[in-house]
Amino acid sequence: MTKSLDQLRRDAKALRKAYEARELRARQRIANYPPRPEATALRHSDYLHVIARENSFPSWPALKFAVDLLGMDKAAKRQRLKLALAQGHFTAVSQLLADASDLADGDFGLCLALYRRADVLEFLDQTPKLATQLIGDMAPPLTILARSKWIHHAPELSQDMLDIANALLEAGAYIDLGAPVYYGNDYKLSPLYFAIGHSDNMVLGQWLLENGANPNDGESLYHSTELGHHKGLQLLLDHGADPKGTNALLRAMDFHDTTAVQMLLDHGAKVDEFDGTHVGGEAPWVVPALHQAARRMSSSEMVELLLKNGADLNRPFENTTPYAYARVFGNVSLARMLKERGADTALSEIETALSVVADGVQPPGTLDPDKIPDAYRNIIRMILHIPGKLDHVRRLVAAGVEYDRPDTEGLTPVQVAGWEGLPDVMEYLLSLKPDLTHVNGYGGTLLSTIIHGSENCPQRSDRNYTRCLSLALREGVALPRRALELASQDAVSEFLSDWAERYPEQVVDGGVA
Repeated sequence: MTKSLDQLRRDAKALRKAYEARELRARQRIANYPPRPEATALRHSDYLHVIARENSFPSWPALKFAVDLLGMDKAAKRQRLKLALAQGHFTAVSQLLADASDLADGDFGLCLALYRRADVLEFLDQTPKLATQLIGDMAPPLTILARSKWIHHAPELSQDMLDIANALLEAGAYIDLGAPVYYGNDYKLSPLYFAIGHSDNMVLGQWLLENGANPNDGESLYHSTELGHHKGLQLLLDHGADPKGTNALLRAMDFHDTTAVQMLLDHGAKVDEFDGTHVGGEAPWVVPALHQAARRMSSSEMVELLLKNGADLNRPFENTTPYAYARVFGNVSLARMLKERGADTALSEIETALSVVADGVQPPGTLDPDKIPDAYRNIIRMILHIPGKLDHVRRLVAAGVEYDRPDTEGLTPVQVAGWEGLPDVMEYLLSLKPDLTHVNGYGGTLLSTIIHGSENCPQRSDRNYTRCLSLALREGVALPRRALELASQDAVSEFLSDWAERYPEQVVDGGVA
């Protein structure tokens, strides 16, 4: 049953009471959606904000406005429909529209996301300024159109989608005006990023570029390497995208995509160019090329491509050489190729010990984690997703390497294993009794991180997320009620619903889904 505003206000008061009593579950909920910087005193409005976020609204004022206008039940369903369209949860979209065929009527944003051409044109005819107004005080209309994944369910509406895009542009929409990553964040993502990097909508991506969208928006080229095809990357390069400063070549290496790397090289990418700037509050997920090849276990073909294009054999990164990285991470062929070409092969005492572990030998004694250089300290998190590395992980744990250390974004190895959908790795890490109450820098718990991976991990089609969820739930982690509705993958949603039916005592209100 949908709660009333008064019930939600009472929930906020209860959350405040529990948080001030330092109850673990309440502190996790605040960490999921932090309303203020850590160690800042919270006000009543902050607890209302968390309640609103838990109900899929960006803020309490947004929730209250929608409820006052529509009533709680319809407002909640509309918000769920918006999320389902952006996440590609087409089963939920169909169910919501079957239950209430008029659900999107009168909602400009939903009509955009559903490509309802006649409705959008009528909106713009009556109120042209809608093309330039933010929807929900956050999103320009073009970003709503670009963020929708409805194109994959209804490709026959592609022309309607383009007609809407043209109408928005003619009414004054700014083609590069982006939407923030989340409510209250200053970093904005462009319509082009949402079309290509988020929605894999090449039809709209091409239209945006042909109508003057900036291909150098700082995100699109990088994320175009993640799609499993080269259409987006080719579109961007054909329209003048400059690889400089994007780390796109290094990201392509994550997928062992020599074709993408060559395409980027052909358009001016430099193999030794690495930009360590934090983007949108995040540290880069990549490192310089030969170090990247080392830790990603790149093939000889990839390494030859890098070396042929001028990769520096001895480029330092965090006071390590490419050769040392290759030895520590266990990329034997890379280490051999570097040695044959005269690279610096010196190893420190710690690097020697870690390279022995990588070679399959368990050294006597254990390492002091505090003496392991930062470049290697999170090695378990960095290699656990690579096929065949579980035994290497076990040896590292036995050698004294930390197995529950958060990375720069607060993700722990067990959370990364869950996000990657790797139950064997996750099961091993769970056997070490990591902190299952940990909330990462994105506000995610172990359970929500697994669900997020099932929707966003580039390799998700080959992974087993239901088994990862089972492992986490068998450890007793809480199952937020809203996760049952918001999980966008049908198999995940069905699994969680079945679990909730069998173990209702594990289902909780609030929390992140």
